[in-house]
Amino acid sequence: MQTYRELFRNREFAALFTTACAQNAAGTVTGLALATEVYSRTRSPLFAALSMFGPSLAQLAGATLLLSAADRLPPRAAISSLALVTATLVGLLSTGPPIWLIFVLLLGMGLAGSLAGGVRGGLLTEIVPPDAYVLGRSALNIATGTMQIVGFSAGGLLVTVLSPGQTLLVGAGLHLTASAVARLGLSRRAPRASGRPSVVETWRVNRRLWTITSVRPVYLGLWIPNGLIVGCEALFVPYSPTGAGVLLASAAVGMLTGDVLAGRFLPPSWRDRLAPFLRLLLAVPYLALAFDPHLAIAAVAVVIASIGYCSTLLLQERLVALVPADARGQALGLHTSGMLTMQAVCAALAGTVAEFTTPAVAIGVMSAASITVTLLLAPALGRGSREHATMTPA
Repeated sequence: MQTYRELFRNREFAALFTTACAQNAAGTVTGLALATEVYSRTRSPLFAALSMFGPSLAQLAGATLLLSAADRLPPRAAISSLALVTATLVGLLSTGPPIWLIFVLLLGMGLAGSLAGGVRGGLLTEIVPPDAYVLGRSALNIATGTMQIVGFSAGGLLVTVLSPGQTLLVGAGLHLTASAVARLGLSRRAPRASGRPSVVETWRVNRRLWTITSVRPVYLGLWIPNGLIVGCEALFVPYSPTGAGVLLASAAVGMLTGDVLAGRFLPPSWRDRLAPFLRLLLAVPYLALAFDPHLAIAAVAVVIASIGYCSTLLLQERLVALVPADARGQALGLHTSGMLTMQAVCAALAGTVAEFTTPAVAIGVMSAASITVTLLLAPALGRGSREHATMTPA
């Protein structure tokens, strides 16, 4: 399985892809509509930001409480049911609840999202063969990036034409669509692990994963360097109020380009060789933005840098190869939850640095920090690559 066309001939992958598209579009539409509603009611930029990123922050709670269920529930039923739960929560948000209840509902959405991410990640390893994992993951990443662009564009239009509450109902409808597609398009499969999910079991497996020496630097490489670069992206509006849209679009173009290159054209023999350079590519071009160049130059730098996001694909592939099969869902869910949490934390950190300096200086600081972390992790990731090579049959 070497092409996207071959990948989409797999009926289950097509259903999983469609489910991911619907849920990503729903998440962006919902986030924009809710932030608009919260800001109009409170006039608080902080509350508006928290309403948009609240589910991402709540994923950390899900990672520590619920992720053992990712491998202990039937995947089809779990994905369909969690999408239905999320649709219900978004429907409740559309009724205009009190602000405190909004954040309670967002916590529920984050918990459901963290578990759903783990179930989807684990299911992908069963749907596609091992040599097609990067291709399949790149297709899902492309769906995420594309649906974010479409979702934010459509959300902005819907909020203008309709109301935030009515736009939230559109988001709920998309989640319902995802639930139906998962129920009708995915096959019934047994859980990957036995036993009952619990908080204690989640902690036990998380500790088990963290004690694998070669896995620890992979998690750090997945969470920190790109989180710091997302902090740079979080400053695009104050950095260039009139050009922020161009910079955000440039980041999306670079990310999608990198996913296609890594998933479709980069052969396995080159992945380990290029991975260290791709991790550096993610941050180095952002140093140019510290000197406040012309918007066109900044956009080109952002496109080139964002190609480096495909290094995440290569680390995800290594993570799947290193962890036990009965813990892959939880391992991938922990990666996703940790990544989203770190992105939110780094966005706040970047904003704090910019408060005391300038957005350009803060972008330079965050990109330099990403380069530093990448270089510090390089020896451990290099050793892990060699260990992986010795464990992989020829």
